[in-house]
Amino acid sequence: MNTTRRSLVATCGIGTLALLAGCMGGTDGNTDTETETATGTETSTETASPTETETEALTDNGTDNETGGTRPSGTGGPGVIIASTDDAPDAPVRPAIEVTEEAATEEHPPMLRATVTNESDQAVTLGEGRAIVFAYRYDTEDHLMLLPADGDYPAEPGCWRLTDGISVTEEYRTVTLEPGESTSQELGLYGAPTQEDVCLPVGESRFESTFSIMDEAGEQEQSSFTWGFSVLLE
Repeated sequence: MNTTRRSLVATCGIGTLALLAGCMGGTDGNTDTETETATGTETSTETASPTETETEALTDNGTDNETGGTRPSGTGGPGVIIASTDDAPDAPVRPAIEVTEEAATEEHPPMLRATVTNESDQAVTLGEGRAIVFAYRYDTEDHLMLLPADGDYPAEPGCWRLTDGISVTEEYRTVTLEPGESTSQELGLYGAPTQEDVCLPVGESRFESTFSIMDEAGEQEQSSFTWGFSVLLE
């Protein structure tokens, strides 16, 4: 896999910029490359109503833990699942997303891995290099943000809501994948700094990104498609 970049060509457009993420040269430190080897009885029950004490113990999110999730106290907050993914695109590459760390803890937020695989029989150059693995991407409602796992971000451990915006260098990166080759990125799931009243907001959120297929020189876009997925925090 070859990674290149052109400075001051296009911004990632991720919202309010406050903390510089830095310019990463060559391949990202936490980006991995790999090649695929590829009749009942009717009954009735009576449910007891919760006591006043039990009702008061629940927060608006359904638990009494400080992370704003729906898990018992001490588990570190809400867990994430992939709720849905778009169909495979009509393109030579296949995007994929998976959960690698389902629950938030004091050590890390929920973790995902985005992967793009070249399923064609010839090399493919893609852009933008960070966007295709969903690095520095907000969800469509700006409630959550995906950030590379190897970064140091302004967020309180255990809460994982960003206290400041994240800025990204103004450059356009391209990634060239040989036939059967993949590029992937480990991602942490953070609450956006706009969500001041919660840590990781529960519910379903959608992420999407544009994938550009470039010419051999990596200068001109030949075609593009949008692909995305939804996560559920609960």
